[in-house]
Amino acid sequence: MCVLGLGLIGGSIMRAARAAGREVFGYNRSIDGVTAARADGYDATEHLDEALARASAQQALIVLAVPMFAVPMLLERIGQKAPACPLTDVVSVKGAMLEAVRSHGLLDRFVGGHPMTGTAHSGWRAGDARLFEGTPWVLSVDDHVDPTVWAMVLELALDCHAVVVPARSDEHDAAAASISHLPHLLAEALAITAGEVPLAYSLAAGSFRDGTRVAATAPDLVRAMCENNADQLLPVLDRTLELLTAAREALAHHGSVAELAEAGHAARMRYESFSRPEIMAIMIGEEDWREELAAAGRAGGVIRSALPVRDTRG
Repeated sequence: MCVLGLGLIGGSIMRAARAAGREVFGYNRSIDGVTAARADGYDATEHLDEALARASAQQALIVLAVPMFAVPMLLERIGQKAPACPLTDVVSVKGAMLEAVRSHGLLDRFVGGHPMTGTAHSGWRAGDARLFEGTPWVLSVDDHVDPTVWAMVLELALDCHAVVVPARSDEHDAAAASISHLPHLLAEALAITAGEVPLAYSLAAGSFRDGTRVAATAPDLVRAMCENNADQLLPVLDRTLELLTAAREALAHHGSVAELAEAGHAARMRYESFSRPEIMAIMIGEEDWREELAAAGRAGGVIRSALPVRDTRG
């Protein structure tokens, strides 16, 4: 397999894939990232065409592990140098990624992916082979998805010790807006507000640290995920502002935030008890397999081990 982009996620995939016994090589635009990867004994190059020629010769699975703004250039080069290779990605906005892949004529070999994990750190040195252990890794089950490629990407996610959540791209983006992109904006606002109070940093402890952790993320990455998912993010941002405005009015006029506190606590408790049944009975490639997987993922199901694949030969 060939990983394009050796930052936190791409570098962690490279480490986890090699630990699983895979042959893996990678490309990084920054020579510093390539030098660091090589120093750790990994096969990396700063020459994109070299990596793609090798991927094409070996029919390697290509993993796009770059921010959304870098995707179009890489897709153009993949289309020129390795158009027949199976392709996946780790970009946090699946709808925009799907359209980019479609516009470059690479849709028939593409399966969208999004590991739901990360840290506030970046670069090769931030990578960790254990980053994905036990975490959700979304795999798209859109109408175009090829069963053989889907099974291939599933195997990669399982090799990284993730639990796989099948989902359609639009449904992923709606969910990610609530549990990933909105928290980034809330963290930024909290960090700004606290920074305006002279004593705040001296008193800050767990609540502030946990609430602002993702505000340490590079601003260009936050912009990429939020701006490319604006259609899904705006409604949940509006809903959050509605809740906060109602709480502000209740506090101002009645001296209470009970309604928000109680509803929020109840929602968090539902999350704590949310079950994730294992998806086991669906065969990849059978009639309606994509719809069945999407429904199972929507209901909270996850894949923890390889699913059977229908023999499509002949």
